[in-house]
Amino acid sequence: MSTHKRQALSFFLILSAVALGIVIGGSLGIAMPSQAKDSGPISPLGVVGGSATALPSFANLAEAVDPAVISVQSSRIQEVDGERRGEAPFGFFFGPRRRNDDQEPRQFRSDSGGTGFLISADGLIVTNNHVIRDADEVRVRIGTRTYIAEVRGADAATDLALLEISADEDLPYLALGDSDALRPGDWVMAVGDPLQFENTVTVGVVSGKGRQINISQETQSFENFIQTDAAINFGNSGGPLLNLRGEVIGINTAINAAAENIGFAVPVNTLKAILPQLREHGKVRRGYLGIGIQNLNYEAAEAFGLAVNSGVLINRVIDGKPAARAGLKHSDIIVSVDGRKVENTRGLIDYVSAQGPDATVELEILRKGKRVKKKVSLAERDAEEQVAAVPEEEPERGIEWLGIHYQELNRQSSSAHGLPDDLEGVWVTQVAPTSPLYDQNLRAGGPILSIITEVNDEPVTSVDDLERLIGEARSGSRLRIYVRQFDISGQGGELPSVPLWLFPLVP
Repeated sequence: MSTHKRQALSFFLILSAVALGIVIGGSLGIAMPSQAKDSGPISPLGVVGGSATALPSFANLAEAVDPAVISVQSSRIQEVDGERRGEAPFGFFFGPRRRNDDQEPRQFRSDSGGTGFLISADGLIVTNNHVIRDADEVRVRIGTRTYIAEVRGADAATDLALLEISADEDLPYLALGDSDALRPGDWVMAVGDPLQFENTVTVGVVSGKGRQINISQETQSFENFIQTDAAINFGNSGGPLLNLRGEVIGINTAINAAAENIGFAVPVNTLKAILPQLREHGKVRRGYLGIGIQNLNYEAAEAFGLAVNSGVLINRVIDGKPAARAGLKHSDIIVSVDGRKVENTRGLIDYVSAQGPDATVELEILRKGKRVKKKVSLAERDAEEQVAAVPEEEPERGIEWLGIHYQELNRQSSSAHGLPDDLEGVWVTQVAPTSPLYDQNLRAGGPILSIITEVNDEPVTSVDDLERLIGEARSGSRLRIYVRQFDISGQGGELPSVPLWLFPLVP
């Protein structure tokens, strides 16, 4: 075969292979490269404007904000007996203290540290309340210079504090951003002095918002934390959590010691809301209704025969407080306040708190299917305490499918535990892990006492009442079980924020 014929045959074979490949590719759904716009999902890289190999550098941002992030040192002098020298009262937050090891000291000094950041050129500094709480002296270090700081204001409920120093020049400070605009997945940077390693920078993303972690009874009604995987450690407390524009969007506050890189920060919008009161009055005064509340979820809405699940369910009304005086009752559902729709507990708490004591708000509530309006004159929040004791036990009974055991709540048991004199109900003594009520946070034993007082709006005054009412419930319906819970450790009395309406499905 001639050279020309061989070349022609080779070209024909190649052309045939290409044509066959196109046919096979089409039949198998294999996409060929094209310059046409794909109608599929948007590429995440296109959204953030990056590339597969290029991540943002935080070096310029870290360098820019560093002068406004400061070290905070607080000290406390205590009078104690020699044998009572032990762990520092700040040990949980700050680690070990330094102390005088003389044989019989009458005093010891506990030193603790944290972080803060400047928010004005004239020397206003934000940090955590737990960093400076009960301190006799607070010092801050900016660069190589140390200042004595005055505690201008503090708020235990949000764990925030405002310090002030006198400087002979304008100081660099950080801008406050908008934490409401954050989304899970946004880049953030934490700066501080963890474990005394100064000027430490860590980066990560916003892992979640609106977290409640129950740090203390003081904070539980106001916890609304930003969760982040930017590393936060002891000593980071009070430092800034920043967005890519260098704006503060959170105040680093707590960590989950059982996990890696699960940290929490107070949203900066919480700071912005209370900052004027901290600056002008040194404390925060909040409006207070005197109720325990929970979100109206799907199960609760179904149990109350509602078509929607927006609103707030009242699970407790405290005697003698504003809501009780205005005639509100547990099982009322708050749907609006001053004409503003109430979506959840967070919105109601924030709005009422911001009005301050002595204000009056109008609540629109659903009560047994009817809309009612109530005007409530707010008071100022205070703390309630209860003294614990050991009760005398009664015989137990149980309901197998509910997975609970219970007993009569007699007068002697109520008195021994310091419970209200007029409290009637059934004391829950055991809750099985397989109980449908376990998933709804019903617990028994330890310092928490749970008392069932109603089933389907009917009062429960005895074990016989409880069993009769549950036995009468229609199969496939949801029970409305009302539970009051008490902390009998001597720390807090009745627990107003624990969900007390439980909605198991009757088998």
